[in-house]
Amino acid sequence: MTGPVIAAASPTAPSDARAALHRLRAEVGKAVVGQDAVVTGLVIALLCRGHVLLEGVPGVAKTLLVRALATALDLDSKRVQFTPDLMPGDVTGSLIFDPRTAAFTFREGPVFTNLLLADEINRTPPKTQSALLEVMEERQVSVEGERRPLPEPFIVAATQNPVEYEGTYPLPEAQLDRFLLKLTVPLPGRDEELGVLRAHHAGFDPRDLRAAGVRAVAGAADLAAARAEAHAVHVAEPVLGYMVDLCRATRSAPALELGASPRGATALLAAAKAWSWLAGRDHVTPDDVKAVARPTLRHRLRPRPEVELEGVTVDAVLDSVLATVPTPR
Repeated sequence: MTGPVIAAASPTAPSDARAALHRLRAEVGKAVVGQDAVVTGLVIALLCRGHVLLEGVPGVAKTLLVRALATALDLDSKRVQFTPDLMPGDVTGSLIFDPRTAAFTFREGPVFTNLLLADEINRTPPKTQSALLEVMEERQVSVEGERRPLPEPFIVAATQNPVEYEGTYPLPEAQLDRFLLKLTVPLPGRDEELGVLRAHHAGFDPRDLRAAGVRAVAGAADLAAARAEAHAVHVAEPVLGYMVDLCRATRSAPALELGASPRGATALLAAAKAWSWLAGRDHVTPDDVKAVARPTLRHRLRPRPEVELEGVTVDAVLDSVLATVPTPR
């Protein structure tokens, strides 16, 4: 899938929390060139307490994006490389016998962090994917009947490769539905790619973001305040109806065998409010809904096999839905 993910928003009203998150976007831009739209999508996910699926070919800075975001937001971040032999306990943690005390103690897994990078999530078997599913939905880990809550904030940023499917385990619809957004990470344009080469020629090391000048410009308190302000954004009844009509239209679209669920509608609401707040508005407009519709809904839809064979993409179907559902005035 190609094309813009989310266009960058600009602030039009004063807010300390909003200013902090716009500084965050600018700081990530020091390390990642030409991916402003994807950065905006990650910020929206943080505002909505939602998880993100990043899809792009190798080498487009998916991992670097998440690391730079964690550094600029002063959050703890961990990375898990998903492989076919990865076990659920490798992700969530497990009980370890301590011979000194003759008792079992729980050793936390990498999910006990603020920002978990799940690299190539579709390369691990369904058993491990299901363990991550509880983490994403319940924000806790259950071991031997004991629940252990995860830190706050907590989001999963998972990556997958769209061009190499041999040896992979496609994510089931139930797990895909848990992701707030699916962001396509495009190849950079010529000027952006030239900027990447200039940065590396000047000594940029993607493994040392501090040396590259990326600093923490916002913290957990800024994020909490931003979430409260975004949640308070007003949505008029006709705009709520427009979101419902869009989701219902996907369920009756001839090209789709699976449309957006009610969870998809609530995700569209949350993303539109966050997008509107980032743009400096205190109310959601139909254009805000359209701006976030593709990344919010694309992974919740399943095209019919014959339509896929004809080369029709989910984004093309969404474009058709957006063009046919009446926009409230």
